[in-house]
Amino acid sequence: MIMAAMMAVGGSAMAQATYTDKNGDEYKFEKHAFVNVQGGVQYTLGEAKFGDLISPNVQLGLGYQFNPWLAARVAVNGWQSKGGWNGFETAHTGNPYTNDYKFKYVAPGVDVMFNLSNLLCGWNPMRTVNVSAFVGAAANIAWGNDEANEIGNTLKNLNDYNMEYLWDGTKVRPVGRAGLAVDFRLSDAVSLGVEGNANITTDKYNSKKADNADWYFNALVGLKINLGKSYKKVEKPAPVVEEPAPAPAPAPAPVVEKKPEPVKIEAIRRDIFFKINKSLISEDQMVKLKEVAEYLEKYPEAKVTVTGYADAGTGNNRINDRISALRADAVVKTLVQKFNVSRDRIVSDSKGSRVQPFADNDSNRVSICIAE
Repeated sequence: MIMAAMMAVGGSAMAQATYTDKNGDEYKFEKHAFVNVQGGVQYTLGEAKFGDLISPNVQLGLGYQFNPWLAARVAVNGWQSKGGWNGFETAHTGNPYTNDYKFKYVAPGVDVMFNLSNLLCGWNPMRTVNVSAFVGAAANIAWGNDEANEIGNTLKNLNDYNMEYLWDGTKVRPVGRAGLAVDFRLSDAVSLGVEGNANITTDKYNSKKADNADWYFNALVGLKINLGKSYKKVEKPAPVVEEPAPAPAPAPAPVVEKKPEPVKIEAIRRDIFFKINKSLISEDQMVKLKEVAEYLEKYPEAKVTVTGYADAGTGNNRINDRISALRADAVVKTLVQKFNVSRDRIVSDSKGSRVQPFADNDSNRVSICIAE
């Protein structure tokens, strides 16, 4: 159900496998494999004190990124789990029983991973932090349960407690798991990864009968290494240069009567700034549009070009394309309806956030008017 919901939400995100930076350079997503190498600790849910149920843990994973938001990996997790009691007694004897024990395990499994950052905010190969959720299944192979067997036999002889699910040898049990992973980009190939996952298996895992499932939780940190390129830069086509035609034989230069050169009219530019995610023109910006209209009235041959922009620091390309077009349209409507400028004297365009005319991010919430 989680996978189906995310696939439905991610329909548009799946199509967005390109990214355009502030300089107008375009990048394309590349399918690639990756490796996870991690170490950390495990907490096995139980009745003993929290610190007594902490044990070491390692994980090695090999995965494949199918598109910007969907990946799958084969992961092997393992080392040690624990169990125990804290203050157990069958009656108020004043001598409670406290003990813990450990055993070994390894759990190979498969995870389906969803990059929430790319799913919700659009793919960006330069993003510093990426958050992913994952669900999966594994087989828990446990052995080395000698400490639990020794404790179980002691308690049984004392008639205090019967460990009904005590096991020996090697046991294989199904495991379901889910978790979150946060990757901090260090370079194109390497990220520092922090992961937390919760694992659920049968009640017989820790040798004690509790009439509910057994749980263990892993907290891991390590490296994620991309095997191969995760993106490529789209090369811009080189301009076509046509060979000049052979020059014709020079003809006698006609006598041309010199005409007076037309007076050059200096162009004007006015920048109409907007608030974040808005296309409403404020009163202080309306003064600039009045100046553009006066210029057009003074010079009947002049025209004005209106270009809308959005800042790259907010939203994604789909959202920014829409807001930049609305900003350009708002300026055009104001010139026509409020200042009576003929529509055929206006040329309008919008660039979204793919082009950033200003170095300051917030200044790019703008429509630029050039009249000449």
